[in-house]
Amino acid sequence: MSALSDQLVSITTMVYLLAMISHAVEYALGNARSRVVAAPARELVGAAVGGVAGQADGGVPVATPVQTTGVAEDQAGRTRRRADLAGRIAVGLTALGAALHLAGLVTRGLAADRMPWGNMYEFVLTVSFIGVAAWLVVLVKVPSLRRLGLFLTLVMVLLVATAELVLYTPIVPLVPALNSYWFIVHVSTIVFASGLFLLGAVPAVAYLMRAGYEQGKRSFPYTLAKRLPAAADLERLTFVLHAFSFPIFTFAVIAGAIWAEAAWG
Repeated sequence: MSALSDQLVSITTMVYLLAMISHAVEYALGNARSRVVAAPARELVGAAVGGVAGQADGGVPVATPVQTTGVAEDQAGRTRRRADLAGRIAVGLTALGAALHLAGLVTRGLAADRMPWGNMYEFVLTVSFIGVAAWLVVLVKVPSLRRLGLFLTLVMVLLVATAELVLYTPIVPLVPALNSYWFIVHVSTIVFASGLFLLGAVPAVAYLMRAGYEQGKRSFPYTLAKRLPAAADLERLTFVLHAFSFPIFTFAVIAGAIWAEAAWG
């Protein structure tokens, strides 16, 4: 069961990576769409000038302004559909990665015969799962935030890969003094709050970039925020996530003190 958990975690990392690449494709096609939409104005002038010259040279057929604009609109439509498809694939891969992520945690817990929160490897895996699960819930409620998925999946790849490559710890039983129901109460609440804090950090950083972009800053990293939601929406999401997380985290700290007193006196 432990080997199965390790394999599931490795597959989870790869699925999150594919989701990140799909989100990057959506982001890139979104930028391409902007360039396509801006092109007809220039092509319209060229077509009109070409039409006059063609008639003067003996009626050589040229593309009319209406035809040129129609082609550009068709191209923009195809680009938009491809971007939307890439975004949907990215969300599907993120959901698949979350399912595999959960399966890796469950099999780890079954192999250890306890909740999978006994070391930093298990803690990071659990916190990152809470973060991605909360992200999927937010995405169902507010689909317009989907472009944030590029940054969220990047964080997931980094965290899960770091846990697997750096923090990995073989399964060992808990120290008897720590094996109490307060272990479940304290750690469950603190990983839940930490997962929401993790998710909240993504729109917080995105807000800083987007706010700078809306103020006219065009240097890196502000240019990355061109396709992100409005700064006001990002600020609202950041506030909601952190305001919800802080009371839970406060209770977790109190429960941790009670657990320490019960374990050591």
